[in-house]
Amino acid sequence: MEKVIIKTNIKQQTSDFQYWQQQTPKKRLETLEQIRQEYHQYKYNAQPRLQRVYTIIKRQPS
Repeated sequence: MEKVIIKTNIKQQTSDFQYWQQQTPKKRLETLEQIRQEYHQYKYNAQPRLQRVYTIIKRQPS
């Protein structure tokens, strides 16, 4: 992600919504994923992993 700093007067400040509407869906998802990873690192101090999923199958006796 490229860091961009723009200094503006608070009265001339535009909405973040406009900025994100101009970005491609791929760029939006990439940024969202980066925010998600940073959040998990901050909150849990660990890399998130997939949860294990178990399926219990009741078998009929043969």
